[in-house]
Order: sequence, then C-alpha cells, then structure tokens
Amino acid sequence: MIKFENVNVIMQGKRILSDVNLEIQDGEFVLICGESGCGKTTMTKLINGLIPHFVRDVSVDGTITVYGKNVAEMPMYEIAELVGSVFQNPRTQFFYTNSNAEMAFGLENRGVEPEYIRKRIKNTINELDIEKLEDRNVFSMSGGEKQLLAFASVYAMNPQIYVLDEPSANLDMAGIKRLSERLRVIKGKGHAVVVAEHRLSWVQQFADRILYMKEGHIEREFTPSEFRALSDSEREQLGLRSIVPEKIQIPEISGDLENAELKVCNLSFKRKKQMIFQNISLSARAGDIIGITGKNGAGKSTFCNCLCGLLKPKGGEILYQGKKLSEKARTKLFGMVMQEVNHQLFSDSVKNECLLANEEASEEEIRELLEKFDLEEYAEYHPMILSGGQRQRLAICQAVMGEKKLLIFDEPTSGLDFRHMCQVEKMMKRLAEEKYIIIVVTHDYEFLNRACKRYIRINI
Repeated sequence: MIKFENVNVIMQGKRILSDVNLEIQDGEFVLICGESGCGKTTMTKLINGLIPHFVRDVSVDGTITVYGKNVAEMPMYEIAELVGSVFQNPRTQFFYTNSNAEMAFGLENRGVEPEYIRKRIKNTINELDIEKLEDRNVFSMSGGEKQLLAFASVYAMNPQIYVLDEPSANLDMAGIKRLSERLRVIKGKGHAVVVAEHRLSWVQQFADRILYMKEGHIEREFTPSEFRALSDSEREQLGLRSIVPEKIQIPEISGDLENAELKVCNLSFKRKKQMIFQNISLSARAGDIIGITGKNGAGKSTFCNCLCGLLKPKGGEILYQGKKLSEKARTKLFGMVMQEVNHQLFSDSVKNECLLANEEASEEEIRELLEKFDLEEYAEYHPMILSGGQRQRLAICQAVMGEKKLLIFDEPTSGLDFRHMCQVEKMMKRLAEEKYIIIVVTHDYEFLNRACKRYIRINI
C-alpha cells in the first residue's frame, strides 16, 4: 500500500506539490494525468524514493509510506525490492549495453541464484513477446525498443508496486498492446500500478481511478465512467489528450504526385547483412507535411538519416526539383530535429547556436528568427537551461538559419500534453505555409491526424 499524508514539495525555491493526500491499495491501478509541470513525475519520484534520496535542492514536508514504512527513511535497496520504476527516458536507467545483462541487473543486485536469473529472463522475454530484443546491443535499439526493455528489466524483478512515467511515449501500437496486456495481468495478481501518462486512450480503460493534477495538487478524481463521460471540449479545457482509441484517418501515400519537389524512389538500406528497409518511395510538394509511421525497430529513423545524407543507401535515389542529390547535397538541404534534441545542441548560448548554422547571419536576422519562435528573450541563455519544447524550437531555428528546405522531425510529440502537442502542430503548419517540406516520424496517431496531410508506413 502507498500513502501520501499532507505532502508538500519545494524544489529549487519553487513549489511543486501542495497538500497531497492519497492512498493506493494493492491491486489498484491509478492513472495520474494533467498538463506538463503539474507534478506527475514528482509524485512517481516520491514513491520510488528518488526524492529525497537522489534529487538535490528539494524540501519535502509530510510523509510518504510504502507498506507502512517511511520512504525517506528506507535505504534505496529496500525500496527497490518493493517498487519497480520505468522512466520516461529509458536510457537514464540502463547500466549495461547488452539487453539480457540489463534484464538480469536487478536480480543480480539481490543476490539471486544464476540459474533462477536465466529462467526469469527467459520467462520475461516470452511473456512480454520481446524475442527480437534478446541478447541485443542497447545502442542498436530504437527509442520504443529501449522503452520495452526498460519495462522488461523491471518486470523481471517482479516488484509489488509498478511506477511508470510516460511508458508509451515512444511505443508503436503493437508495443502499447503488449504493455497493456501485461499491466492487466500484473494488476490481476494484486500488484499496485501507478501510471503518469499523456497518451490516455490506451491506459484509461484499465484505471480504477484517474487523478487529475493541476499546479501541484490533485484537483479532481474521476471514476472510469466519469472520465469517459467528459466531452471533448471539457477534456481539452483540462489540457488532456484524446481518450478514444487512436486510428489513422489521413490517406496513405500512393504513387507520384504532380508538381512534386521531393521524390524518393525505391530507397533501400542494409546494415552489415541485414536489410533494414527496402524499396521505399514517396513524393511531396512544397508545403506538405508527410507522416512516417511503422513498428518500433522498422527503420524509420534510419530512413530519415538516409534522407539527410548521414547514411548511404544501398539502393534507390532521392531527387529534389528534378535533380538527383548526393549525400553532401542532402546534408545541406535537409534539417533534422532529433528525438534526443540535446544531441544537436553544441554552443554556449541560443544566439551562438544560430551562428553555428550560419556564421554570416546578422544580429538582426537572428533576433527576428528567435522572435518568430518565441526565443528572443533567451538569446544569451545556455541551451541546456531551456525546456524540452524550447530546445526543439531552437533546433528548428538552426535548420531555418542554415537555409534548409526540408525539415525532418523524429517523434516531436513524445511525452507532450495536449496544449504542447497543439503548439507543435501549429508550428509545423506555419512552416508549411512558408513552403517548407515537413517529414514527421511518429507513433502518435492523434498528432498524425491533426498535423499531417498524408503518411507512409515503413514495415519490418
């Protein structure tokens, strides 16, 4: 059992949680929702002990107990035996580069017999249907595959309490289905499950209670029937995303378009002896927003790296305005906003990031561009101080300043609430109006339907 009693949290001088009281019983499935910054992740960190044991500059008033023991006074190894956590960014919880070693890590720390560990890993792989992740290098995995591995590493330990923060952020529909089925079984076996999530359509059907948080406190509590009874306008006013099962409603690309500026013809890529994708074709006009979807590990990001000239295809060609493009030409023409946007920010200020893209840019040009993307007041800030959405917009500024004509976004709405998803949609449509060609890699069908004109599916 989990219990919050009059909990208040202040972090770096800012109040994060206010007067939270909550009890969660064994076998109960609780969904925590609300806009970004409402305190959902802080709630999960209080349960698994990261607060106060690891987070600095934090003050916690009140008591959080797990099975009657004060979390603040428990050693972390004792908490870890009771509480299993899956973070929004799975890379931050990996300790090994090999997937099997990662699944074994928690059990090894408990001193479990090697034979039992091998058996438990085999059962975990079979029960989660993740054979394709067995004995893999973690760095070779897609974002969704890493997310499944993070869940598998916790599942192998069989904790009494599961705490998951945005567990579906990078998962395809098949991955979400596997996760859903396993959580249903876990709940049925009497485990408590706490999920903080923005993508609500898959998870709300399992919840016994839905907690809506705003500005650090639990503002409303819904039963499943009350939650489903919310109208679209009521739900959107709360800043919540769709609760209807996601289906693609826009047309799939078929054949060449007239007046297409970009043509990708039968593109294929092979890594070592393995064919990653084969004979992919698409065409796009200026101002098009094209979605790319497909299963985790299907090669979507690899396809985008080929478009950008970062990887050399094994077959096919890419043409822009009728001219075949070399790898070097594509690096000049295509700009990418990565899923891990931190990987493409290098300078010590927002302004200097723009100068890296174009050394000849004037102060006035940079100011106008930053103003356009609501970043002007942060011109002298270090990029790592910015929020995730601000860093994403800065990466777009880089591409625009570098005179890129085609922009690729890799999972741009991962972990975003309704309001921020709409901001990304609006930003892309504004770029499309300026005749940029936009390509979006996404598993987020709600966003795909709102932002994109057409889509292509890459199959394994």
